[in-house]
Amino acid sequence: MSIFTSDVKELEVLDASELKDGQHKAVDAFGGKILLSKVKGQVYATSAYCTHYGAPLEKGVLSHDGRVVCPWHGACFNVCTGDIEDAPGLDSLWSFAAAERDGKIVVKASEKEVKSKVGRVVPKSRTVKDHTKESVVIIGGGAGGSHTIESLRMNGYQGDIVLISEETYPPIDRTKMSKALVDDSQKLQWRSADELKNDFGVDFHPGTSVTKVDSSAQTVTTSTGSTIKYDHLVLAPGAKPKKIPIPGADLEGVVTLRYIQDTKTINSLVTKDSDIVIIGTSFIGMEVASAVLKKEPKSVTLVGVDETPFEAILGKEIGTAIMENMKKQGIKFIMKAGVEKILPAESNSAHCGSLQIKDQDPIPANLVIMGTGVAPATGFLKESGFELEKDGGIKTDEYLRVEGHKNVYAIGDIAHYVQYPEKFQRRVEHWNVAGNHGREVAHNIARPNNQVAYTKIPIFWSSIGKGLRYLGTGAGFDDVYTDGNAEELKFVTYQAKNGKVTAVASMQRDPIVAKASELMRLDIMPSLEEIKAGKNILEIELINKQ
Repeated sequence: MSIFTSDVKELEVLDASELKDGQHKAVDAFGGKILLSKVKGQVYATSAYCTHYGAPLEKGVLSHDGRVVCPWHGACFNVCTGDIEDAPGLDSLWSFAAAERDGKIVVKASEKEVKSKVGRVVPKSRTVKDHTKESVVIIGGGAGGSHTIESLRMNGYQGDIVLISEETYPPIDRTKMSKALVDDSQKLQWRSADELKNDFGVDFHPGTSVTKVDSSAQTVTTSTGSTIKYDHLVLAPGAKPKKIPIPGADLEGVVTLRYIQDTKTINSLVTKDSDIVIIGTSFIGMEVASAVLKKEPKSVTLVGVDETPFEAILGKEIGTAIMENMKKQGIKFIMKAGVEKILPAESNSAHCGSLQIKDQDPIPANLVIMGTGVAPATGFLKESGFELEKDGGIKTDEYLRVEGHKNVYAIGDIAHYVQYPEKFQRRVEHWNVAGNHGREVAHNIARPNNQVAYTKIPIFWSSIGKGLRYLGTGAGFDDVYTDGNAEELKFVTYQAKNGKVTAVASMQRDPIVAKASELMRLDIMPSLEEIKAGKNILEIELINKQ
């Protein structure tokens, strides 16, 4: 039902013959766009744009079961209901009444909803009414925590929700920090503190850390000295950035990037006279390099230990193409570098002035950004009797439950979870993974009689180059096939192990990665040999073979 009941109108939008079963198409309506989808003979109508960053869903892919996947970042919606199913978006699509009448498709919709720049939020009536005594406590205000909240309410959970976050602001879109150096919490936040409280019934504890978890008593103790009882505990503390332990790492002007204050510091230090050095050619490092370059500093230098960025993930050819493209923009690269120390500035011994690399003259650096990895923020768990893996992560079962601890789940950057389809365990530091972990755990908490194992294959995106899309099982690869021109950053590359495709990466070839994600989900992805022989995955019908 529309929330704008006064402006609902009916309109013929398309000849019925123009929409075949399994197709979706955006049509003009009420001064905006409506997405029409035909699933198993039934026509459905929703808003036409992804609620994450506004991608046109018409350019995404539609599966036989009504899932439409965004072509950009992997968000997924059910066109039959409009409900969001996969991260990174939070809001659902607006859903409109649609029918076939006299050879025409007729839609009844709210003009305001069609033109709306935001999606449909979980109605208040499904959140704070009729609270039970049951409660969910979430530790961590990142992607995992925020999606857990959204999915709990979407799945009809009526109990109390407590969110404990070390950060002083509500959950934010952290991806915009490395990609665009946004440092305003209000521009980054998904929901305001008032919305969390009033619309979602969340008891939010910002600027608060957890000092102890007692899973026998089912309580958590916080830095404020309070003890909070839980029925279900979701561990989503994320990770903390690591500085490499070299002399000078603690000088002023040497920063990492994780929190809004880090972005504020970077922005305050970048001037036209800045010599900026980024240590680490990870996705974070490469994104930050492109972002600070737009501020037109004196120089931007990326320092890496490998021969080629992303070689282990994307292969040498594509890694080299991305690096050469960034060089053309004015970013310098020093690869296979032995970083020795950071030297203080001559004018201020407390501030960084240069970076010393083995067998080279010092590189001027009045701002050093370390994109040198993160570590799971799980110190409080070790003190609470939880068994941690060597890297500080925590092992879960296929339902993301922590074995030996009743009703405790671990999600996001800390979780060593079961990878499908191979079913080995590893930890994945992906924004989408954390969000989808939260969505699935919340589903299982809210619907205990309908438990679902976590089987999603990670989808990742980055602003590097011409916009990278990546889908991977983590199984590794022994063969690679690239279609397109890597030098022009317009390609799709397929990686396979024993002939089975394990990863797909692309630039400027949407919606191939979105399509591959659904093909893998349905277990109908063609072999690498079939793709080499000319099989076009965009032409494969998305129907489960079972």
